[in-house]
Amino acid sequence: MAMKALTMKKPATTTRRLATRIIRSITFDREALKLTRQVAAWALWLRQRHARLVFGPPLLVAALAAAADPQATLKPLAPAARPVPAEPLYHESLRPQFHFTARYWDGYTIEPGADAAVAGRGGQEGWINDVNGPIYFDGEYHLFAQRWWHCWLHAVSQDLVHWEELKPAFGQDEKFGGTQSGTCVIDYRNVSGLATGATPVMIAFWSAGDNQRQCISYSNDHGRTWSKYDKNPVLEHPYRDPKVFWHEPSRKWIMVLCGPPDFHYYILSSSNLLRWEEQSKVPGMFECPDMFPLPVDGDATNTKWVIVNGDGAYLVGDFDGRVFTPLTGRKRCEWGESFYATQSWNNMPKSDPRRIQIAWMRGGKYPQMPFNQQLSFPCELTLRSSGGGPTLHRYPIREIEKLWDETIELGSLSLQPGDDPLAKLNGKYYDINVEINLAHSDADEISLELAGGGKVRYLVKEKLLESCGTRAELPPEANRVELRILLDRASIEVFGNRGAVSLTRCMLPNDSQRPLSIAAVGGKARLARLTVHKVKSIWPDERR
Repeated sequence: MAMKALTMKKPATTTRRLATRIIRSITFDREALKLTRQVAAWALWLRQRHARLVFGPPLLVAALAAAADPQATLKPLAPAARPVPAEPLYHESLRPQFHFTARYWDGYTIEPGADAAVAGRGGQEGWINDVNGPIYFDGEYHLFAQRWWHCWLHAVSQDLVHWEELKPAFGQDEKFGGTQSGTCVIDYRNVSGLATGATPVMIAFWSAGDNQRQCISYSNDHGRTWSKYDKNPVLEHPYRDPKVFWHEPSRKWIMVLCGPPDFHYYILSSSNLLRWEEQSKVPGMFECPDMFPLPVDGDATNTKWVIVNGDGAYLVGDFDGRVFTPLTGRKRCEWGESFYATQSWNNMPKSDPRRIQIAWMRGGKYPQMPFNQQLSFPCELTLRSSGGGPTLHRYPIREIEKLWDETIELGSLSLQPGDDPLAKLNGKYYDINVEINLAHSDADEISLELAGGGKVRYLVKEKLLESCGTRAELPPEANRVELRILLDRASIEVFGNRGAVSLTRCMLPNDSQRPLSIAAVGGKARLARLTVHKVKSIWPDERR
C-alpha cells in the first residue's frame, strides 16, 4: 500500500474532508497491504469525532492496533479462509427434501443470518423468509421470496414441486435501502409503458426500506433480468407489503397495502400501475396482505372475496372494486406456530383456476447448515359453507403425487392398544392419510409419533387435533375424522378433515428414533383407511 505524506497537525479542513483525503491517499495492494502508525492515528482521530463514518475493515483494525501499541508493526488481519461445503448442495443432512429452501451461490456460510444487526450477517446467501408475489406466466410458476429486505430471491417451476432457483432478481440500493415484501403482476396491455417488445412485462411491487415509499422493478424477459423503474417511487404511502392484482369488474388494478394507524389494510386503485388513488381501508390487519375471490362450494355464481392477514387469519366478504365489506368475523384455518407471510399464486391459467397458497415456515433451527428457514408445501384453498358463513380450507396440491415413491396401503383395520401396523416401516419422508371411524371406536385418542419427538394426536372426547403440542378444534364429519400428515426432514404439516384445520411446524429430525408409529390409547380405534406414501426428494440427483 503506497501513501502520501501527511502531517500530524490538527487540520483546518472539516472531519469529512479529512476523511476523504486519507482514503484518497491510500492505494490498496491486496498482495501486500501495510499501514503506517501515522495514518492509523489519523483514522482513529476521525473515528472518534465522526461516529457515523465507516472505514474499510483493514483501516479500522490498524487504527485500533495503533492506539493499543504505538510501537507495533501494523498489518491488517488476513482474510478468513472461505468455508468449504462439507456436503453436496441440496443434500445436506438437515435440508428439507420436499419443501423449498434457499441455496448459496458465492457466499457459503454456516447458519446464514437475516438481520443486518446480527454481527454483519444481514442478507446472507441461504436465508429465506417472506414469500413475495408468486405468479404463473407463460408456462412457468414463479416464486419470489425475501432474503430479509436484502434482495428478492427467485425460483421457477413447471409443476409447483420441483424448483430451480435463479440468481436473485433485484436488491437493495443506496436510494431506497432494502427491497421489502410485495407482489408481482403481468402487464399484458402494457398500460405502464414498460414493455420493450412483444413479451408482456413482469412488474414487481416492493416497499423501500423506510416503510414510506412503494416502488417497482420490471422484467421484459420472463424474469431473468430486472430493472428498477427510474421514476420510483410510484406511491408515497406508509407502510409496506403491497399486494397488487387485476379486478376485472371495475377494469382497474387494485393494491392492498399495510399501513397506519395501528395497522390497517389500505385499498387503492390504478389504471396504469404507476399512479394510485386511495379508495378505502380494512381495519385491524397486519403485514403481508393477500386478497382474492373464491367460489363457495365450487359454485361460480356464488363467489366471495377473501382477505388474508400475515399470520393466515382471514375475512370473507364482498368487494366492488373500492370497498371490501366483511360478511364474517376474523377466522382461522391454520393454527401452527411456524406459519407466516402467506401469499397465493396470481395469474393462474384459465384451464386451472385453483388458488394456491404458500407461506414462510418461520422459526426453524438448522444447526451447522448452509441454509436457514423453509417454505410450506403449496396448498389449494377452497371456500366451503358452514354455520358461521363460508370457511377457508387448505389442502396439499395434487402435484404432490409426482413425488410419491413406494405406497403402503393398509386399508381398513381395527387398532387395539399395543398394536402398531407401521412397526416395520422404514424411510424418512412421508405423505400419510388416516381416516378414523369414530362410530366403531372407543379409544380416548389416536396417536402418531414421529422421528424428532413430534407427536400428532386426535383427542376423541375433546374433539381436538394436536400437533407437537399445538391444538385446534376439529369436530368429526359424519362421525369420521380424516388426517393428512406431510413429514419432511425438518417439518411436519397436519391437515384435518381435508383442510378444515391445519397445523404447520418446524422440527428437527432424530435419526435414532423410528420414523413413524401409530397407536390407539384407552381403547380400540377403527381405521377406515391408513395409507402411507414415501416421498421422493424434489432436488437434483447430481451431487454438486
